Amino acid sequence: MPQDPTICATPGPRDITPSGVKPYMRVHAKDHVAVALEALSAGTVIDIGNLLVPLKTDIPKGHKIALYDLPAGQTILKLGFVIGRLTTPVAAGEHIHSHNMETTLSGVEDYSYLPQPAEGPGSHPDTTHSFMGYRRPDGRVGIRNEIWIICTVGCVARTSERLAKVANERFKGRVDGVHALTHPLGCSQLGDDLSHTRKLLASLAAHPNAGGVLIVGLGCENNQLTQLIAEISGREPDRLKYFAAQMVEDEHEAGLEALESLVAIAENDRREPCALSDLAIGVKCGGSDGFSGLTANPLVGRVADHVAFAGGKVIMTEIPEVFGAERLLMARAKDAQIFEGIVDIVNDFKQYFLDHNQPVFENPSPGNKAGGITTLEEKSLGAVQKAGTSQLTEVLRYGERATQSGLSLLEAPGNDAVSSTALTAAGAVIVLFTTGRGTPLGFPAPTLKIASNTALAEKKPHWIDFNAGQALEGQTLDETADGLLDLILKTASGQLSNNEKNEEREIAIWKNGVTL
Repeated sequence: MPQDPTICATPGPRDITPSGVKPYMRVHAKDHVAVALEALSAGTVIDIGNLLVPLKTDIPKGHKIALYDLPAGQTILKLGFVIGRLTTPVAAGEHIHSHNMETTLSGVEDYSYLPQPAEGPGSHPDTTHSFMGYRRPDGRVGIRNEIWIICTVGCVARTSERLAKVANERFKGRVDGVHALTHPLGCSQLGDDLSHTRKLLASLAAHPNAGGVLIVGLGCENNQLTQLIAEISGREPDRLKYFAAQMVEDEHEAGLEALESLVAIAENDRREPCALSDLAIGVKCGGSDGFSGLTANPLVGRVADHVAFAGGKVIMTEIPEVFGAERLLMARAKDAQIFEGIVDIVNDFKQYFLDHNQPVFENPSPGNKAGGITTLEEKSLGAVQKAGTSQLTEVLRYGERATQSGLSLLEAPGNDAVSSTALTAAGAVIVLFTTGRGTPLGFPAPTLKIASNTALAEKKPHWIDFNAGQALEGQTLDETADGLLDLILKTASGQLSNNEKNEEREIAIWKNGVTL
């Protein structure tokens, strides 16, 4: 059964009864499966419309239930789209998962430009929502006024961390914090691999959440300090300091002197009222489960639409996690040139896997599968919902910065740390990170963790910032989205996210070349 590109993959209203939410749901009327919202026992009868299905097997929470007798080879619809094909016959009421369903994906594909109308940036100006941000000289708006220390090479990572520790004690209260963004790369890299590292660090150095940046080099590394500095744009000269540790007598003294001058400038910055159109958000999922595509991802999609329609920026990445759902994004391309850019990024990434003798569908992860996700198509159809429904206006290569209002698609892998770092470097001042399994990981930009289910939110309140599981407990997704948008604006105005409270700040760089 072919995919119908006219079907919206965004889940509709919750399946609510007067007694509360049913412990199962079918997202789209054409779906062959329902999803267990809690663990269900064999013998339980599920009632969807006029369809009564007794369960023949136990169904774990978040997993799929066959609604019909289905033959081997049948393509299975969930969210209104194909998520795989059956490898064996399945009876109504049986469990559908990795033991009886497989992916339909293979390699690179040919795509046709079949545009569908999508609302563009600025189509719904928003004068109701605002936040208190830092307007930078280049017009971008940050939500923190921090000093960032970025090392050119891993050899001076510990030096950078020691400088940040001393600086936070010495300059406490004058800025929002001094943070070392360290990594193990910068030496023994060649060609495009080295260029990736340099481009990413240069983009981080221009980030609006930093009121000043200190670049610490060593001196002999491949990622030469002078070349990195030359690639940084949009940072005022007096807010950028740098030195090579081999060239100064005391790197700690030189570093603290540079930090003092940066703090003296940044401490004069003040928050001011900013419109929703000034906001740049990154959208990300990690540790997804069977609820991610039902609650957290479509919830973020609604917020993403609100920001994009107001004229703000929404940046989405994790290219391997759109395989199988890429046509939904391609149909929303602003024009043929943007469409071709999406095709190039998707097929380039597929070829990257094939060149390394790996299948393009080597996903979902073990944690995803335990949570109920069976194939990459199923994971992707849930993941792309974070991008909402707005027009796709820009395609970015790894390390590039977003310049256009609306939705941008950024080249980066699905790895949580690598992709979230890339989102930050692209200009996201806050990252909306949906998760069904949970993670403490955080990044330079405030990282709001959005749980797909209430159990996770209650178990890990020190990780989770927002509970999207409310959308399965009587609230609509739109009502829940209002609450998330309110949290985003409070965070943008200075309220700390859990990753900031826990001092969870990491960067990771996509290493895709040889090492000398």
